Amino acid sequence: MNTLRWGIVSAGRIAHQFCHDMQFVEHGSLQAIAARSLDDAKTFAKQYNIPNVYQGYEALYADPEVDVIYVATPHTFHYQNVADAINAGKHVLCEKPITVSSEQAIALYALAKEKGVFLMEAMWTYYLPAILKAKTWVEQGRIGNIKHIKADFGYPIPYQEDRREWDINLAGGSLLDMGIYPIAIADYFLNKDIKSIYVEATLAPNGADADSLFICNYGEAKATLASSFSCKLQNWAYIIGDEGYIAIPDFWRANECTLYVLDEKVDYYNDQRESLGFCYEAEAVAQYIAQGKLTSDKVTPEQSIKFQQTMERVKAKY
Repeated sequence: MNTLRWGIVSAGRIAHQFCHDMQFVEHGSLQAIAARSLDDAKTFAKQYNIPNVYQGYEALYADPEVDVIYVATPHTFHYQNVADAINAGKHVLCEKPITVSSEQAIALYALAKEKGVFLMEAMWTYYLPAILKAKTWVEQGRIGNIKHIKADFGYPIPYQEDRREWDINLAGGSLLDMGIYPIAIADYFLNKDIKSIYVEATLAPNGADADSLFICNYGEAKATLASSFSCKLQNWAYIIGDEGYIAIPDFWRANECTLYVLDEKVDYYNDQRESLGFCYEAEAVAQYIAQGKLTSDKVTPEQSIKFQQTMERVKAKY
């Protein structure tokens, strides 16, 4: 199996975390970095020993030594960045949310299929060993039938209307930035359509959502989900069945999970990893591409589109 050569679009925080974890990826290497500032790109390249450095993204897309592009720009740039990379014949892993609308997501997956390249939304949570262990417990029937999921994700971010997280021109607000994680974890364990959604939100002066609480009705199961820029939420996920429940601390980056029956702790798992956890999705991308697949079997195009549609349903109730 060949080693994938990665090109990194953007030198921001999430790109640093991803590149830090490439040391734990068996079939991946860092080949190129592109940023708006050449100095930023050079500094980034020096830190991670990346040979090819570019100012602007087009030269990276055209680099014949790059096999796959990791897009780590703000949400509103994802559509154009991904489309440009695909049109250059590159495989793409794009940070979440992959787009800012379901229409854009549908278009990108159609374009990737047309061009015969791989495309996946970087929902790294789906590849974490602790999440896979929790899913195995569910599939083994150890908590019975899932009746409820609780998940939230929030950290306080001071309000500044021109700050990336708050800027409505950059699709600011806690829902797209953080709420996609609770939505994704509920979909991962339930894999059902949402019948109805109840929403309570607090909006900032510029209209961006500071807090969002939404209760999703899946029929036999319900999910209470939340995101926040106002305060740190617990940031745990609870997968609750009629015979037990699973608690997952910091579920979006989980390294452990615990199984309970009533108040008794009956099983525990910790992955003991040294990495941050991004290595698992990067290695999975290499496996998919080696197998000739154009999409992931865990973060499917249908799921990414569904994430967008769910967020659109939530936002419509603000």
